[in-house]
Amino acid sequence: MKPRQSSFWKVFSIPLAIALVGATGLFCALLDDGAWDSLSWIGLGIPAWISLRGLLKR
Repeated sequence: MKPRQSSFWKVFSIPLAIALVGATGLFCALLDDGAWDSLSWIGLGIPAWISLRGLLKR
């Protein structure tokens, strides 16, 4: 009998990556102005874009 593989990483890998991108965007917003602001907009915009895309797809 073949051992059953854990599906934990299959289920939580994408949400974890989205959360890390959002947390990075929040951290960049705290650092400084200029390029850090651009990175924070990107870091916070990607999770928002993914969420809206999934919401509008339905």
